[in-house]
Amino acid sequence: METAFLQSFLLVVETGSMAEAARRMDVSPAAVAQQLRALERELGATLIARSGRTVAPTAAGMRIVAQSRGLLRELADLRILVNHEHATGELRLGTINTALHSLLPEILARFVKTHPQVKMFIQSGTSMELYEALKRGDIDAAVCTHPSFTVPKNFVWALLREEPLVVLAPQRLSKRAPHDLLRSEPLIRYDRTLAGGKEADRYLRREGIVPTERFELSSLAAIALMVDRGLGVSLAPDIASPITRGLRIVHLPLPMPSAPRRFGVLWPRGSVRARLIQALVDCAHGVVEGDARR
Repeated sequence: METAFLQSFLLVVETGSMAEAARRMDVSPAAVAQQLRALERELGATLIARSGRTVAPTAAGMRIVAQSRGLLRELADLRILVNHEHATGELRLGTINTALHSLLPEILARFVKTHPQVKMFIQSGTSMELYEALKRGDIDAAVCTHPSFTVPKNFVWALLREEPLVVLAPQRLSKRAPHDLLRSEPLIRYDRTLAGGKEADRYLRREGIVPTERFELSSLAAIALMVDRGLGVSLAPDIASPITRGLRIVHLPLPMPSAPRRFGVLWPRGSVRARLIQALVDCAHGVVEGDARR
């Protein structure tokens, strides 16, 4: 069986159009149709139902979609094992939104320079969602916060940054005490379902601070932008993001200790893509060290 025919089939299913699949592969629609007919003959079943310009997988086609993806994935793994001296193949990376808005673009810029042949798929989610995706094998590595539990021995954790809680406030309020700001100014709360938001909530409760809440959201970059616009103050992890560097806000340290948010990379031990993941981690450490120097 030609694996290229399977790839064509999956692309047709994904796009719902032979013409669009042909455009992406830079071949003619007739060539795609010929590949699908050959695949159908070999499998002895109709895989695609055609209706005008649109197509959809038949029941038989749907049954082999997931297995076809797995088969192509395993073949890609074999190529990596055979050509282990070359950093090629693909990498499925999960990431939390904070990383997308801060360190990840620069990390990827470094990685692409040294590994231009690697194709990368990126999906976002919460740290817990990414951990579950790692266990299922849906992704190869995750840029996330440290799990709230002990990392299992079959996973590797590489710490990148520890981000302490700080009070984000407009520059005009920079002379006021952090606790006074949290008690008197509207609070833009970091999502309490996330690790940093949970720690911020614990801190407020421990110090007996009852804020006047105005917003609650999960994007640290958006919170910083809202503080810049004078919508309130926030108690949140101190992220390093190019989005926030030019804002007219101050990062005020807390007078009492709190647990920092631990931010890093998590991946399965013994992964066939371990060399690619380690290369990505090395790039990440370089970016973090450069950011610390700045």
